[in-house]
Amino acid sequence: MNRPEYHLAWSGFTLTLGQKTRIMGILNITPNSFSDGDRFFDRDQALAQAETLVEAGADILDIGGESTRPFSEAVDAEEEIRRVVPVIAYLAKKIPIPISIDTTKAIVAQQAIAAGASVINDISALHFDDRMAEVAAANDVLLILMHIKGTPRDMQVDPTYDDLMGEVTQFLTDAGQRAEQAGVAKKNIILDPGIGFGKTLAHNLSLIRHLHEFHRLDRPLLLGTSRKAFIRKLLVPKNQTELPPDHPLVETGTQASVAAGIMAGAHIVRVHDVAGTRATVKIMDAIRNAG
Repeated sequence: MNRPEYHLAWSGFTLTLGQKTRIMGILNITPNSFSDGDRFFDRDQALAQAETLVEAGADILDIGGESTRPFSEAVDAEEEIRRVVPVIAYLAKKIPIPISIDTTKAIVAQQAIAAGASVINDISALHFDDRMAEVAAANDVLLILMHIKGTPRDMQVDPTYDDLMGEVTQFLTDAGQRAEQAGVAKKNIILDPGIGFGKTLAHNLSLIRHLHEFHRLDRPLLLGTSRKAFIRKLLVPKNQTELPPDHPLVETGTQASVAAGIMAGAHIVRVHDVAGTRATVKIMDAIRNAG
């Protein structure tokens, strides 16, 4: 299955997507991350983890200061800025790869960009703060637009679709058009189907299987499956309800989902374990590019 090629050039960075799958490493600077808990809430631990992810082979570092796990409460912008901006300011001078700010707030994105971030990862696709596109356009940064149904607080309360692929496609189409109308260059937009954000287990599996259908939107695709609940539910032993995110089987399941996503056409995979994913990517890209 062919994967369209894109050449991204922005803010002094270049990234070619297509033959090689790119890895986005996750750094959660929160006290309540679904996957890391508060392991990297301490600034020194966050900085050390960031450097570990870079050394392991991350192509982009995604830094977030607000948990968007199911049923989570929002964090105010001032606190989010306090968590992420000092870390971004330090890392921007130390690491050679682009830094992404994972936020739904335009003011947080602006402060993060001023500190050295050059990518905005907006899980709401401009729906939570309509000023986000203006910030992305004014600063000529990459903008990741993700599908979500509802908000983190209510997205997993019985999510339903009449036409899963059609509705997600229309949502992402509309988001991309809104971004372009606000001045964001089409070449700077990346799309994410939003695994786990207002989806059942069956929805998530179907989106991964049919990911290639989003190529019709003519933008790079990002896929984030790492340690998510659908993996933990699929692998749970009898007499248990769910495996913890740090269980070894969950990482095995994550790598299986990454491999499936690559074969289905993902250009970028967003993960916690960059070292393990690098091996998966190397094998899967070799298979994709063979013959």
